[in-house]
Amino acid sequence: MLTHNALALILAGGRGSRLHHLTDWRAKPAVPFGGKFRIIDFPLSNCVNSGVRRIGVVTQYKAQSLIRHIQRGWSFLDGRFKEYVELFPAQQRTEETWYQGTADAVFQNLDILRYHAPGYVLILGGDHVYKMDYSRMLVEHKKRGADITIACLEVPLEEATAFGVVAVNDKWHVTSFTEKPDYPASMPGQSDRALVSMGIYLFNASFLFEQLIRDHDDTHSSHDFGKDLIPYLVNHHRVYAHSFQSSCVNMAAGIPYWRDVGTVDAYWEANIDLTTITPALNLYDEDWPIWTYQEQLPPAKFVFDGDDRRGHALDSTISGGCIISGATIRRSLLFSNVQVRSYGIVEDSVVLPNVDIGRHVHLKRVVVEKNCVIPEGLKVGFDPEEDSKRFYVTKKGITLITPEMLGQSIHYVR
Repeated sequence: MLTHNALALILAGGRGSRLHHLTDWRAKPAVPFGGKFRIIDFPLSNCVNSGVRRIGVVTQYKAQSLIRHIQRGWSFLDGRFKEYVELFPAQQRTEETWYQGTADAVFQNLDILRYHAPGYVLILGGDHVYKMDYSRMLVEHKKRGADITIACLEVPLEEATAFGVVAVNDKWHVTSFTEKPDYPASMPGQSDRALVSMGIYLFNASFLFEQLIRDHDDTHSSHDFGKDLIPYLVNHHRVYAHSFQSSCVNMAAGIPYWRDVGTVDAYWEANIDLTTITPALNLYDEDWPIWTYQEQLPPAKFVFDGDDRRGHALDSTISGGCIISGATIRRSLLFSNVQVRSYGIVEDSVVLPNVDIGRHVHLKRVVVEKNCVIPEGLKVGFDPEEDSKRFYVTKKGITLITPEMLGQSIHYVR
């Protein structure tokens, strides 16, 4: 009954500028991930699998591909049973301004939230990859009589400066919340680890509405949950922390999986991990599936078996519609409708949908954007200095290739 009385609001309006050219034409939650999904499919699937089936998606930055994906892939919920995924685009509902911060994005849709009349509101980010049962957090929130519960992740102390750091007592009551501190507080009894916010907040609905109005009227506020709303609430109301360890689904070796794939390096690493023998993220779990929109495509195809021209893939993940024509794929992840032509070699790479890789191409440690046509004979990933003259190369040596970098025109929405 708690999940039926909850509404989830996924904040999916951000660009994610650290992904550089991957978000030139799409919001970060719409970036493809894992061979057939988009990042936003993970919080959406968590909601559906948890039983929270009233879902709003707040959009703003270059949202067309995100909107199209949700319309095509997430229309299976039945509104007759008050189950839905509803889009909340930025539309200046309260004033002549776009969303000014995460809290303002929710405030500007306050009338819609009141119309749906939930008992609880779950605020989620749309740009992280993880599997979590939100119903466990709801039960804990109810038992504690909390006004707000913050989902928290344990991280090494030296990494905590990039997060909102949560300090708690022995009953997990939050005693302080500091956004990206220079000197983060350690966890009780663990001097080398810190408790950080995952950007997942569970509110009693009436309490949230009151606090959004109060924050909106505060002229000194930037109207952001992490910077303004949460620090204020910690000092005035019943704020508790929820351990992600207790609600994470499919932990590998007891370690909760949560990834911010917000940089090109992190994006490459998380995708390549899926090609390993036992990935940290289990996508094969029938009890907690990741739902998405998927085209009807033919199976992947591997052709030619000569000594110098053999179509094969090793330690790789190959999606539907791909044709490996006399080429070699090693430790790579190929999204749908990728064609790799004869004598090509693709190693340690992530190739997004609808890419055509020409003959004698050799790619190593690259991310290839959708719809690229890789010209015959191109070699990328062996000389970072030379590659950087034409492509984007990260500090860790991952090369990002887009159609624009190849001089190919763009006439589509990604």
